[in-house]
Amino acid sequence: MTEYGVEYSREGHLGTVTLNRSERHNTFNVRMFESLEKITAEVRKNLPRVLMITGAGKAFSAGFDVNPDNPYVDKLAKAIEARDEKPVVDCMKEFRRIIDGFVNLPIPIIAALNGMAYGGGAELAVRCDIRVMDPDAVICFSEVKLGLMPDWGGGATLARLLGPAKAADIILTARKIGAIEAEKLGLVNRISPPGRVLDEAKSMADMIAENGPRSVQYALEVIRKSTGLTLEDNLAFEFERAISLIASGECFHGITAFLMKKKPVFPDPV
Repeated sequence: MTEYGVEYSREGHLGTVTLNRSERHNTFNVRMFESLEKITAEVRKNLPRVLMITGAGKAFSAGFDVNPDNPYVDKLAKAIEARDEKPVVDCMKEFRRIIDGFVNLPIPIIAALNGMAYGGGAELAVRCDIRVMDPDAVICFSEVKLGLMPDWGGGATLARLLGPAKAADIILTARKIGAIEAEKLGLVNRISPPGRVLDEAKSMADMIAENGPRSVQYALEVIRKSTGLTLEDNLAFEFERAISLIASGECFHGITAFLMKKKPVFPDPV
């Protein structure tokens, strides 16, 4: 499926979303936000077991397109001039609704950072579950250089991911983070060989996709909720999901294969 600036392909249990507006470093304008929403709806119709997102060309995404021909820019500029917060609120809610809809798909999402991930691109990356980075890629929360701040949910996510002090260092300086430092900070999970970031992401995705699909989805729910719940509440939620998982019978396939010394083959959830 191809929409303006965004492509979706499916191979077996794996899905790949490619941000493809390379002439503008895969930045988001109105049409690209609309495309991501359509792609998200398409993915949700027939969920793969793992979804990857990457960029075309030399960028993952440079975030929001501040070019004057982006209608959002004109709308926001007029609102700022009039000191009218309502259009700003409307725009921001629209951005967040679409980004939230994508990153909240009930499957693991791996960001394959093939090149620059600036501003909203960095935010989109940290809101994914796992990040793999090309050794030449760069992450930069660049918003404050423009008199802005993270607003796609990436600032709060980064603080939970790395802790307040490290997040403050990265966001408030707007400095560029290379792959080695990103891995050291825990900002990315793996560094790929040069030019092989999508292959590295697929290798990880294949490992995930071989496991019980319900097992992965339920465990992912607990992981995602861990930062929004107290430990006690998260433990209770984990207990509930574990009971539902066992009752689903998915474990029969895994345990039977283990006892027979075979590789398990898990069916898709009905």
